[in-house]
This record gives sequence, C-alpha cells and structure tokens, in this order.
Amino acid sequence: MARPKRSFRIALYIVVGTAALLVLAAALAVRFALHYPDSPRDGDGTEIAVTIEPGMTFPEIAARLEKSHVVDDARWLRIYAMHRGVTRLVRSGHYTLADNMTPKAVIDALLAGVPAKTVSVTIPEGLNMLEVFAIYDKAGVATAESLLELARDPEFLARHGISGSSVDGYLFPETYRVRVPSSPETVLDTMIKEHRIVWDDVRRKHHESLAKLRKKLGWTDRQFLILASIVEKEAAVDSERPRIAQVFVNRLLDASFSPKLLETDPTIRYGCMVPITKSAACQAWTKTDRLHTAQLHDADNPYNTYEHEGLPPGPICNPGREALAAAADPDGSRYFFFVGRNDGTHVFSRTVAEHNRAVDKYQR
Repeated sequence: MARPKRSFRIALYIVVGTAALLVLAAALAVRFALHYPDSPRDGDGTEIAVTIEPGMTFPEIAARLEKSHVVDDARWLRIYAMHRGVTRLVRSGHYTLADNMTPKAVIDALLAGVPAKTVSVTIPEGLNMLEVFAIYDKAGVATAESLLELARDPEFLARHGISGSSVDGYLFPETYRVRVPSSPETVLDTMIKEHRIVWDDVRRKHHESLAKLRKKLGWTDRQFLILASIVEKEAAVDSERPRIAQVFVNRLLDASFSPKLLETDPTIRYGCMVPITKSAACQAWTKTDRLHTAQLHDADNPYNTYEHEGLPPGPICNPGREALAAAADPDGSRYFFFVGRNDGTHVFSRTVAEHNRAVDKYQR
C-alpha cells in the first residue's frame, strides 16, 4: 500500500506544481498586459517614417510597425488595439514615429492621424494644361505626369461632359488651397467645378448677347470657350477683351471677310507645344523661338489659324472670367484687325490698308 500512496503524492505534487506554474504564468501575463500599454520600447528615440496606406487591415499595420521597429511584437499590439476596440479607426497617412514609444502612444498617434499639410497654389490666366500641371508638380501636390494622364483620359472627360481630347480650357485660373499630396482627380475636379461655376455666372449676366451669338454662330458652350481662350492669349488689358473678341466674331460672320481665317499666333504655338501628335514643322520648332515661315504656313498643324478657317479644334489655354465674359458679350464694334503697340494695348483697324499702316508704325 505504500507504493500507491507514494505515487499519489507525486501525482498530486505534479498537479499542484503545474497549477502553481499556470497561476504564476497567468499572473505574469496579466501583469504584462496591464503594464503593456505604457511600457516604452527599448530604443533611443530614433525617428522612423511609416506609411499607413488606405485600405490596410490592422494586422497588416501591426506587421509593418514591427518590421519598422516601432513595436516589438505585432501580436500584442493587435490584442491591445482589439481590447480598445480601435482596429478599424486607424487613419492612413505618412507618420513620423519613434523607436521608444509606448504601445499606447503608437495607437494614439494612429488614431489622431497626420495633420493635413496644405499649400496655396496660384494658377494665372492664360496657361495651357502643361504649364498648369508644372505648377502643381513644383508645389508637391501631384506629379505633372499623373495629372496629364488623367487630363487625357476619355472616361474622365466623359464624366465631366468634355467633348475634346483633354481638359484644357476647363481648368479655371484661381488661387487654390490644396492638400499635399492630393490625388489628380481632386485637383482636376476642383478646377473644372470652378470653371463651371464661373461660366454659369457669366451666362446669366450676359444671357441676351450670348443668345444672339448662339443663333448667329450656331455655337455650343465649347466654341465660346475656345474663343475666350484666344482672347485670353491676345489681350493684356481687360478693357480690350470685348473688342478683341468682336474682331474674331466679325471675321467669322461678315460675308465680306474671306477666307474666314482668325490669323492668331498663339493658336500655332499651342499646336506645336501641347497635342500628342505634332507636325514636322512643329517638331523643328522650340517654344522659346519665334514662329518662322515653316510654322506660319504649316497646314499640318490643325491649330494653325493662318491655314485653317474658323476656330481651332479646342481651347488653347485656360481663360479667366474677363475673357469668358468678352467671348459671351463682344463690344459690337466693326474692326477686323488689331496690332500691338508693344505696351500691352492694341491699335484696331477696319481695313487692310489701315492695319498695314499700324503694323508699319508699331511692328516694322
């Protein structure tokens, strides 16, 4: 009988010892769990850049933090975050954390998010989309390449009701407060929306003139936008915009003026700079150079208004409010020509002879 009693005591000791170890382990685990949130990682305070991307799950976030040496154990961070019920509340962004933060501080930072950095971006009147996108690129808002890709995307254009091959003309010149970085969609959507707001206001204020011109010319809003873009590039003084617009309208409407050539240099320059496909003469030209005979008589450039009658295929820049208003409500004058005085103003003429005298005086 002694041996069974001895075996029983051994078994009892084992059970009691195991239970004690389990209780001790549980106590240590509880103690660790209670102190875990406020226990800093063993680091020296080195700053660590961590990006939390939109759509990341919390296990993926925790794994990235462990790999970046912000936390030691992703599993414990997940357990802690689950206990707080915040696994779905972490904000995406580019964080600067440290290698000696407490788990609580890490989670708190991820819940607070990264303060949005914003910049003020000013887009002047009269720039084409390549020039506009270069400004956003320089400001760090979005790359010029990503903006240009979206600006020519057929689905994006259709979504905004733009019938042309790009967003040029619809990027309203204004000062915008934007986040850094911003998506190309956000940038373009904002500018197009502002254009619509301004154009709607212009249409309301000049509805009588606009209605008469629509009837005479058979134009849609897009044709008026094209005219406004030409006015924007030709005019430097606001008071002259309605008269310059009228010159082009007169050329298109008056039966005595034939052929219906607008003969404006900025359209040629646009055709040589912006479209994907460029003529041989355009490829031989640089935008810092003057237009030469090869460009002025280049029938392969669809934007050459010395060779092709009527309006060019699309807007040649992004016009402001005054140019839009001028296109909607020209001044009604009977001029067909104008030439610059080299001070931003122009001399307007009714006949070729008058125009040639003005050219001789101010340009030759």
